[in-house]
Amino acid sequence: MAELARLVEHLREPARLAAADAPTWATLIRLARKEALIGQLATIVGDAGVSPPPRARLILDDAMIGVEASQRAARWEAREAARLLGGRGYPVVLMKGTAYVVAGLPPAQGRTVGDLDILVPRAALGDAEAVLRANGWEPLKEDSYDDAYYREWMHELPPLAHGERGSVIDVHHTILPLTARLRPDADALIAAAVPVGGGLSVMSPPDMLLHSIAHLFYDGDFEGGLRNLWDIHRLTTHFAAPDFWPALRERARLHQLAAPLARALRTTRNLFGTEIDPALAGSATPLDALIRRRLLARDRHGMPTAPLTRQALYVRSHWLRMPPAMLARHLFTKWRMRRAAEAQG
Repeated sequence: MAELARLVEHLREPARLAAADAPTWATLIRLARKEALIGQLATIVGDAGVSPPPRARLILDDAMIGVEASQRAARWEAREAARLLGGRGYPVVLMKGTAYVVAGLPPAQGRTVGDLDILVPRAALGDAEAVLRANGWEPLKEDSYDDAYYREWMHELPPLAHGERGSVIDVHHTILPLTARLRPDADALIAAAVPVGGGLSVMSPPDMLLHSIAHLFYDGDFEGGLRNLWDIHRLTTHFAAPDFWPALRERARLHQLAAPLARALRTTRNLFGTEIDPALAGSATPLDALIRRRLLARDRHGMPTAPLTRQALYVRSHWLRMPPAMLARHLFTKWRMRRAAEAQG
């Protein structure tokens, strides 16, 4: 935990990097790679005017080449989505990394972008899928159970991969599974989206922050959590203004996300020193300490630590995602499928 905490300290106060020796740089780079923060580390090194050792400089420069390539690809895939879906009579909202890149927001700085995530009205899912599949996108989930599970209970279609490019698109109709206890207002998310040109939009500032928070603090098990928390920190810092906090409070109430919002604000203030509205953060709970432990659970070699904490938050994520009886059936079905596959293999 101490090693990842040191990476957090250097992200939070990049001037400290000026005093780092070669072994410290090696450890920071190793951990930043494991947490998908290597591009962000490279960015703050440049912004702070710090001169790392030559070998570290080469590694950071190489990381930025990868970041720039992934962001070029993200912009290209966004244009393709606009070409295919932008004139179909329904909104197409970019999400996550691609939204940050296209909108030119601070979390894009140094951030590698993977899949293309878009949000469309639920009534438009069939049309969007048909158009994509007619233009080279193919299902990744070949198993009938997984396919049905996505379509009936999840917040997105089964992922589609392009047959030639290998890129993946996730078509969402809301931001949390339909089985989750919390039910964000998907229509309101789309109605408030902000156009960015080419028939595409991004979520409004409060909704964008709340989506990132819901993804990490409610729908996930905190795998890759530091990178996502850095996104939350950068978004909060960028959007923060006197009129932002009341709007955020109202949208959190609308989307039933007030509790995840409070926990996220406490966590990002604790780790990254984010300036927040204390009235939205509430009081600390025992779960906060468990989340902090999970977020920092790597040793100096980048290997995972705190297995019981990881398992506890993994179970929590599934508990929040679906009712107990459904969860039991789902886990039992997936266990049988794995056993059958092992037997055939």
